[in-house]
Amino acid sequence: MGSRNSIEFKVWARHALFTDPLTRVGGEKCSYHLPTYEALKGIAKSIYWKPTFVWVVDEVRVIKPIRTQTKGTKPIDYGGGNTLAIYTFLADVEYQVRAHFEWNEHRPELEDDRIEGKHFAIAQRSLALGGRQDIFLGTRDCQGYVEPCAFGDGAGHYDDIDEVAYGLSFHGFDYPDETGSPVLQARFWQPRMVNGRVQFPRPDACSIRKDIRPMGAKKFGQGKLRSVGLEAADLEV
Repeated sequence: MGSRNSIEFKVWARHALFTDPLTRVGGEKCSYHLPTYEALKGIAKSIYWKPTFVWVVDEVRVIKPIRTQTKGTKPIDYGGGNTLAIYTFLADVEYQVRAHFEWNEHRPELEDDRIEGKHFAIAQRSLALGGRQDIFLGTRDCQGYVEPCAFGDGAGHYDDIDEVAYGLSFHGFDYPDETGSPVLQARFWQPRMVNGRVQFPRPDACSIRKDIRPMGAKKFGQGKLRSVGLEAADLEV
């Protein structure tokens, strides 16, 4: 695939909460300083997604200073009701993101839907409209906004800082419908921010994984999915 499978967008919000969903199940939560691959992939899917393809996040650029803000929240308790918890959010965030889509080879039943130009046109149109679904930065408590941008344009707060290294961090989930393996896994890596930019390794390049639970892939096929041709035709009306 060439450039006709890529999007570049700006995402911003008043707050963000990027955490490890495995170890931060309840109680206090403290955000990573950087957005996770999984969170940015989720934003790309909220802009536009179909099971025909998989979003791959290439790079993120941190535009505004990394600031934290601690707030008391009342999340729903697993036993019912609400509990008081202290969350440490990132405050006033803005990022530039580059991502591209690739065909999901584990979905051979959707091969007829692999029309790159039409998916690209819908993705661009959806991005210009602010996404097809609500945009969240790590959690539903942190609603954000997206718009197209040219990745690298404008000044960023960390442009002149050579490198900031971070410890072991959550990268994302390996879902069975994207891997062909009947198990849900979590991936981890060690991020590095160089001149305000973080380049993500591809999911298959992450060497640290943890099995979570067995899981099967959802099946799609003819009659269960609206074709990209019909979606593209709607844009032309």
